[in-house]
Amino acid sequence: MSPVIDVHTHMVSEAWLKLLRDHGGTKYQFRETADLPLILCDGAPFFTLNRNMFDYEARIRNMDAAGVDVSVVSLTAPSCFFGGPEVSLLAARTMNDELAAARRAYPDRIRFFATIPWQYPDLAVAELKRAHASGASGVMVIANIDGASLTDPLFAPVWRAIDDLALPVLVHPTAPPGVAMMDMATYNLAPPLGFCFDTSLAIARCIYDGFFDRYQKLHMIAAHGGGALPYLVGRLDICHERIPACAARIEQPPSAYMRRILVDAVVFRQDALEMCVSVCGAENVLYGSDYPHNIGDMQSCLARVDALPEPARQLVRGRNAQRIFGF
Repeated sequence: MSPVIDVHTHMVSEAWLKLLRDHGGTKYQFRETADLPLILCDGAPFFTLNRNMFDYEARIRNMDAAGVDVSVVSLTAPSCFFGGPEVSLLAARTMNDELAAARRAYPDRIRFFATIPWQYPDLAVAELKRAHASGASGVMVIANIDGASLTDPLFAPVWRAIDDLALPVLVHPTAPPGVAMMDMATYNLAPPLGFCFDTSLAIARCIYDGFFDRYQKLHMIAAHGGGALPYLVGRLDICHERIPACAARIEQPPSAYMRRILVDAVVFRQDALEMCVSVCGAENVLYGSDYPHNIGDMQSCLARVDALPEPARQLVRGRNAQRIFGF
């Protein structure tokens, strides 16, 4: 039986939260609640804090209860994309040091994705190397880096460094640019729709840009089942066939690139998970839970994975993660 490896799961720290409070500017606001604050981006709620986000002992207990063997933990949005270079680097280092300490405390149960200040490539590459040396198993990036696309030439040195190390990269969404204009505050639409839009746009742009032809050693994991891309890949293909701009940088159809992208199993219907397997291939789908967010659920996400036929079940439970992370 394959071990269960959760590649999409988060933790934060009080020190990181204080940096965001002090330096988030007008973009990030805090709405106080009876328990922990709600974080808003440009007025749209997008991050509900809870106590389990700070509690590693509770994490291990909940992993045991759900049957999860290993968690690859990451910071979530807005990562360290606030403040100037000194603040952004401090936020990254703070989280990397805390996650490295958690790995040392629970060496058989915890791994982590590095947080790096992508907006400042020299600092980002240096912190990447430091975090990797301290035990980081991969890198976290938000689907838009303070509004900039992942394919922006500014980030090329960072991608080259990651590619040289052949590291997995978790692409995690945040509230997409324009949430105020799109009225995402009404009905709190950033989590149900905005996040999936952010990931879908980021990965589709990477495909059409030829990104995956330039960086062939990294393993990109698109969160939340790749957003809407498994559902939309046929549309991406026909646009590649019939719209010149969609074929300007790539010869293969987008569906071929979807077989080179990993997606997680943080979807909430069995048929959605099965579509991920169909589009991306069973060897490119990874178990994830989104724990401890309030919509995250280790047990239900694993139950859907365990309902897959063999050998897909064993691959998604953990064998794919073992392969790409080298566990």
